[in-house]
Amino acid sequence: MIQVVIVEDESGASQYLEDVLSEIAPDMRVIHKIDNVESAVKWFSDHQADLIFLDIQLGDDNAFSIFERLSIRTPVIFTTAYNQYAIRAFTLHSIDYLLKPFSETDLERALGKFRAQNAKQGIDVSAMLRTLKDKDFQRRFLAVSGKKIKSVPVSQVAYFVAQGRYTQLVTKTNEKYLLDHSLENITGRVDPQLFFRVNRQTIVGFDAISHMMAWSRSRIKIELKPATETEVISSIDNTAEFKRWLDR
Repeated sequence: MIQVVIVEDESGASQYLEDVLSEIAPDMRVIHKIDNVESAVKWFSDHQADLIFLDIQLGDDNAFSIFERLSIRTPVIFTTAYNQYAIRAFTLHSIDYLLKPFSETDLERALGKFRAQNAKQGIDVSAMLRTLKDKDFQRRFLAVSGKKIKSVPVSQVAYFVAQGRYTQLVTKTNEKYLLDHSLENITGRVDPQLFFRVNRQTIVGFDAISHMMAWSRSRIKIELKPATETEVISSIDNTAEFKRWLDR
């Protein structure tokens, strides 16, 4: 029996993954589920698994910090909405990088890679990057403003702002619409070459960045056009990746 550990801070996503695994991979058994970095470090210090499903942005920290604190040789399948971390993920023991929302077919493909590879075989980074590059990103969003409904092309989007379980879309001409998607869901739908999630509240479009300045704790304050109602400051976890994104 292949022993599986799920590291995921969204209970619904964790349960979905466990349910699908029970249907398509009867030889796999979820032996433990973890929802934060500290618990993961503690568990992996004393236990082992055959395969890890790992979300990246957990409630208390970035999941990469687990690998900075522990030497983990277990194969990993990333299940995340944060496509900007792909290249860094591939430097670890990655089998695949599934962008949320992923399908049962996506999961079957990843498991096929896991079964085909053993610990001594290299990961085909080029193939995984091609898969990510070929992802069919969203071209337009069906948006609502009062009684007004509009399909907004991605090329007109300046940035996205979290509004509870919804997301506010702000266009380059300062039109504001409400989307029936969470910000995390939006993160996996937009092209990471054009958009970056700088913190838990905001996904910025490159064309919308007006000015940037150094901020406390090595963060970056970002001024956008159109102007935002509140300050936009990159999170501690995302700042390093944001700088690399800006320097491509």
